[in-house]
Amino acid sequence: MKIQKEIIEFENGKSFKLFSPSLKNCFFWHHHPEIELVYVEAVSGIRHVGKDISGFTESDLLLIGSNVPHLNFDYGIQTGCWQMVLQMREDFLQNMIVPVPEFEKIRLLLERSYLGLSFYGETKKLVVEKLHFLRKKNSLDALLGLLEILQILAESKEVKELNSEDTRIKWFLNDKIRMGTIYDYIHGNYDRRPNVNEIAKIVSLSTPAFCRYFKKQTNMTFTDFVNNYRINQARIFLLKESSITEVCFMVGFESLSYFNKLFKKYVGETPSEFRKRHLDKIDIIG
Repeated sequence: MKIQKEIIEFENGKSFKLFSPSLKNCFFWHHHPEIELVYVEAVSGIRHVGKDISGFTESDLLLIGSNVPHLNFDYGIQTGCWQMVLQMREDFLQNMIVPVPEFEKIRLLLERSYLGLSFYGETKKLVVEKLHFLRKKNSLDALLGLLEILQILAESKEVKELNSEDTRIKWFLNDKIRMGTIYDYIHGNYDRRPNVNEIAKIVSLSTPAFCRYFKKQTNMTFTDFVNNYRINQARIFLLKESSITEVCFMVGFESLSYFNKLFKKYVGETPSEFRKRHLDKIDIIG
């Protein structure tokens, strides 16, 4: 599946739109000229913004710049998932922000958003609360609320740049390989042994050419990507009824010690520590 251009429609008299999409079973690898703020809640998921492919746990808040290709954040998630997506009109930056000197920090934020920005900590918590309030406001108050949110993001230090280079659509225009096919293959085979030779043949490349292509597109080797995908799936299964040993085999690992080692490498804690921490949170909420 090639990168698709999403056509976004706005209500008359509105500078932005705020909605909650659900595309779980759809691989929507897309771009659009509108800058987008996304909040997603899920036990675990994969974010693919530009060349960055990484996992998130519980929730993520992202600012995605104009024409930066990205995958829908609920792709492949089989557990509960909820999103809020805020999209600003294409001319929002140039017509509303640039001419106003007081919006200098917001201008710099929106111009830097082409890298893909992930916010965390108190910033994420505060912005999500304000996004909920936007739904209840009239047009003018909602616009003022959006500017307040952007100012909070602009002044925040709780932010991670997902890309280190420009990955807007011009960078991907000559891509003739179907990334959707690769994702589908990995999703269908992660619990077995995804074979790089097999997927290379499916997308009509030699194995060396596929490996070069995949590394260029994702900054990861095929093996690293598969392991990352397996660990993200393991996060979901760990919060269900299965034991850690069962989860290890369910996501395709044959060695429990290797699974534990790799899980800690990607997540920063062991499977048992991860499970205890998140189940404790669930008990507190319940």
